[in-house]
Amino acid sequence: MAVTKIKPIRGTVNKAIAYIIDPKKTDDSLLVSSYCCAANEFAANEFEWTRNLAAQSGAQIPTVIARHLIQSFDVGEITPEKAHEIGKQLADEWLKGKYEYVIATHINKGHCHNHIIFNADNFVDYHAYRSNKRTYRELRQLSDTICKEHGLSVIPPSQNKGMEYKEYTEAKRGTSWKQKLKQTIDRYVITAKDYDDFIRLMQEAGYEVKTGKYISFRAEGQERFTRAKTIGDNYSEERIKERIQGRNPRKRQLQKERKGVSLIIDIQNSIKAQESKGYEHWAKINNLKEAAKTLNYLTENNLLRYADLEAKVEDVHASYTRTGEELKRVEARLREVQPLIKNIGNYQRLKPINDAYQKAKNKTAFRSKHEAELVIFEAAKSTLLAMQGDGKLLSLKSLQAEQQRLVEEQQRLYDERAKLKKQAKQIDTIKANVDVFLNLETEQEETRQKTEQKE
Repeated sequence: MAVTKIKPIRGTVNKAIAYIIDPKKTDDSLLVSSYCCAANEFAANEFEWTRNLAAQSGAQIPTVIARHLIQSFDVGEITPEKAHEIGKQLADEWLKGKYEYVIATHINKGHCHNHIIFNADNFVDYHAYRSNKRTYRELRQLSDTICKEHGLSVIPPSQNKGMEYKEYTEAKRGTSWKQKLKQTIDRYVITAKDYDDFIRLMQEAGYEVKTGKYISFRAEGQERFTRAKTIGDNYSEERIKERIQGRNPRKRQLQKERKGVSLIIDIQNSIKAQESKGYEHWAKINNLKEAAKTLNYLTENNLLRYADLEAKVEDVHASYTRTGEELKRVEARLREVQPLIKNIGNYQRLKPINDAYQKAKNKTAFRSKHEAELVIFEAAKSTLLAMQGDGKLLSLKSLQAEQQRLVEEQQRLYDERAKLKKQAKQIDTIKANVDVFLNLETEQEETRQKTEQKE
């Protein structure tokens, strides 16, 4: 489980980077890496050089000169090396290979945590990084996705909305009032015969219950009542009632049996059953317009059997996943091409200054005057040696042409992925609607069985 936060740097980048790469906190600097910075101690110079080029290009320069991203992991959940790997993956995927960054993993506290400092301006098109609620939400979602890929736990976004790191840690350990309340509600929702019985069970468990606009609970020793809805969408009074009423152990079995039966006929018959409890539930959360849309979609796409619908759902999600993998390959190549373009450009632009430095009689005075340019030139030279050896420089023109092709392919995949995401959401909704309709007959089947048993 990782918790992320990001804050601006408006002062001195040097001090911020010096803090995060402290050998005492990073296992003698073994847990320090960087991107597009030849040396961590000179990263601030590269940041500043990019901002100067951005200013020369006419780009608007932000007051924020860098960003500091922190990614914290739970105690004992991850090794320092794995935390560093995940932090680099997050930085690479989030920053798209456009921003210089330095990452350091700290191990001096009770839990591993990454510090990532990246430039406020990118070196590809000199656009400034935008930080707002939307981008932070997307950043956190990406961090959660990467953590899941590595088998780590994440904070569930729907059930723990607004939960702070400390509260989540307590909840995970089972020590918070909310977590204990949540566990108790989950237990009695399963065993209660009806809502009144649920209230009785909660009171027997030691909870004081307060009804009104919102149902609230207070455990023995707890100072204030806790509104049930604050622990998640599944815990409002309405949802608790629906969960108690909606338990249906035969639903999945009957759906499996119906894979070869016509959906259209089943749904049309279900719509006619307007006196059924299942239809009342459907009408409460949807309407006949939605039902008609579901039928039209099934007919237009020739999804006449449940198995066909399941296959369609699987196909759309598989296409979405495949497009995401293609996008990752394109962006990985961009992260190789873009640093080459940056460093070849800097090398060629600053080589005359370096040549003059080599010929200068008073090298100390010359370097003092051109320190920044020489540092960037030497950084570009060492980076290119590391990336392609001491051979002939690659053609800047051909690299820029490849970059353009990759950017166009990246945009095409973005568009396709957005389209598939929309299709996945639509098909998931259709399937959910179908499952609700099929639940009508499930209830009717249970009623019939009960009647036969009485007879």
